[in-house]
Amino acid sequence: AIDLAIPDNAGDGWSLDPFAGIVRDGKVYGRGACDMKGGLASSIIAAEAFLEVFPDFPGAIEISGTVDEESGGFGGVAHLAKLGYFSKPKVDHVIIPEPLNKDRICLGHRGVWWAEIETKGEIAHGSMPFLGDNAVRHMGAVLWAFEDELFPALDRKVTRMPVVPEGAKRSTMNINSIHGGQTEDFRPGLPSPNVPDSCRLTIDRRFLLEEDLGTVKSEVTDILDRLKRERKKFDYEIRDLMEVLPLMTERDAPVVKAVAQGIMEIFDREPDYVISPGTYDQKHIARIGHIYDCIAYGPGILDLAHRPDEWVGISDMVESAKVMAIGLNILLSGAGAR
Repeated sequence: AIDLAIPDNAGDGWSLDPFAGIVRDGKVYGRGACDMKGGLASSIIAAEAFLEVFPDFPGAIEISGTVDEESGGFGGVAHLAKLGYFSKPKVDHVIIPEPLNKDRICLGHRGVWWAEIETKGEIAHGSMPFLGDNAVRHMGAVLWAFEDELFPALDRKVTRMPVVPEGAKRSTMNINSIHGGQTEDFRPGLPSPNVPDSCRLTIDRRFLLEEDLGTVKSEVTDILDRLKRERKKFDYEIRDLMEVLPLMTERDAPVVKAVAQGIMEIFDREPDYVISPGTYDQKHIARIGHIYDCIAYGPGILDLAHRPDEWVGISDMVESAKVMAIGLNILLSGAGAR
């Protein structure tokens, strides 16, 4: 994907211009250099090198600079897959050049369930809270139950998937945001003294291949339903925001073996096989396009993505391009590349 995650304060913490593409000490610095302009550049170099060697190649190599991956990919790869651009027989193999390191092959990702939980209350004047029902306090009970029950239970779930980093081998849930009461754009001044009648919490639950989505959801809703029975006036709504099942390409898949051979030839060692802690466009390639011969492979260090002074190594891009070109030769040899 060619889109970036750019907050309003995108340049904060940078020692260089984040949009200048500065080359220094064998590195290209810039917002998105690592994630994932470097991978896109390697893809183009690999395709050009392949076609230079095999100018009469009768098949097709397609490089798709898609957008919207940072916000889920539903307007990018998912849309194209629905239109048939990422589906058989048009496409046989897919390499997504995410920055997972030049000697790693990423086979897939954990699952994700995003949801918004809203606790309900009754508005009243803040000087007389006994006349109302505080939705924020109800949400506090939810958070306490998560801390006391759910988070410890998730930490005990460990996957066989080779997820990196190590902590992501466990089930996780993040509280992405919380808001209750009056909107925050009241400054300067003070908010009005109201008992909040609504509090909203967004959760980001990442789950494992061994887990079932229905169980993942019930672990949350069981807590909410119990609180509704036990806590006076407790009421809630929960809204699904996004669902993605975990995914792992088999290691004997053609694209995996082809890129692995390229890594062995360029780096003289076996590749590491990993799973991404977060999702990316492979979910749409598989679920909508029904193409399962798909991996993520590209230059760059994932830990640098979205961070100040993000960079990608020039030599890493070149070496990754060589790996991709070897992989292309292996995958497409049956289509006239000899």
